[in-house]
Amino acid sequence: MINALEDPFNSDELQQKLKSGLVALELNLADQAIKKLLRFINELHHWNQAYSLTAIRDPLDMVARHLLDSLSATPFVIGENILDIGCGAGLPGIPLSLIHPNKQFYLLDSNKKKQLFVEHVCRKLNLTNVHPVQIRIENFNSEHQFDTIICRALASLKDFANMSTNLLNVSGQLVALKGKLPESEISSLPSSWNAEKIIPIRIPMLDGERNIVVIKPIKI
Repeated sequence: MINALEDPFNSDELQQKLKSGLVALELNLADQAIKKLLRFINELHHWNQAYSLTAIRDPLDMVARHLLDSLSATPFVIGENILDIGCGAGLPGIPLSLIHPNKQFYLLDSNKKKQLFVEHVCRKLNLTNVHPVQIRIENFNSEHQFDTIICRALASLKDFANMSTNLLNVSGQLVALKGKLPESEISSLPSSWNAEKIIPIRIPMLDGERNIVVIKPIKI
């Protein structure tokens, strides 16, 4: 087991990069939430050395590629119960849970080592609104229907919609974090789903095209 430092990275550069990125995203976070985001990166960096949870190795790169990229979805997280499908090392669910402490986040992934890390982070950061679930999505029988189901580079939009059909609240929405505009994926959505919003996103300090696609079931 990797033991991360008790304190988050104290690098002025790391903290400044996060704070300037939050300003660019127009997110005003309390100091405690910022400390927890830095602590999350600290834990991820240390665990990553042993368990290869992410291909991003540099904590400075993690700020933009993991934290700010995840937090760009903040305005599109609606309702009380949120499901993050294929959360991996807790992304985007853990950063979003710090922005929305009154919402319940269910972080689903079938990878044991990644879910062990998520459970570890929940204990370290006292994230009482985060619920890790180690299971494949097709075997997930939830007592909840979710208001927002989110995924980050998990699957095609068609597959995302199909796997979410029985889990989404009737008034809920799917939120997909994508790179380039997935025009072919949008055109391949099942006829019962509609890409209601397609939002180009500029991630601070990160080159490359990013888009958020909000999908809702078509009401008959």
